[in-house]
Amino acid sequence: MTTVLDNPRRTDPPPVVHTAAMLWLVAVAFGALETVLVVSEQLYTGASTVAELLPQVGIRLAVFAGAAFLALRLKAGVNWARWTLAVTLGVFGTLSLVIGPVQWLLAGGSIAEAVAGTDAMGLIFAGSRILHVVAVLGAVTLMFQPRANAYFRSA
Repeated sequence: MTTVLDNPRRTDPPPVVHTAAMLWLVAVAFGALETVLVVSEQLYTGASTVAELLPQVGIRLAVFAGAAFLALRLKAGVNWARWTLAVTLGVFGTLSLVIGPVQWLLAGGSIAEAVAGTDAMGLIFAGSRILHVVAVLGAVTLMFQPRANAYFRSA
């Protein structure tokens, strides 16, 4: 008996779909790194306790698990996974990653000022966030390339 989660494909995905799925997993890894950095800083400075951070960490872990699951379903050719990733994490997830920095820049902040006033942890976080966003945008772009569209239509 087959279910909606079963692999509808018997062939390997085209390179654009394989790469898109891998980029989603890279984005998940960067998201996990960012979570570790924030939690570490909060605990180190005493700004938060473990109990205060657990709900946020739990939500993030659920999102990471969901994204990884969807990336694997994407690679298997499941079209609903492609659209779910595109809308939830491609649109809303990207907005959540960039809205803070964009608001800060619009309020008069400058990149030079931010770089001059940050420490190593801040630079690592910023680098991770930039690579996270690049991975998401790359994955979304690749998921809708002509060869990807043909792969999902052939289901």
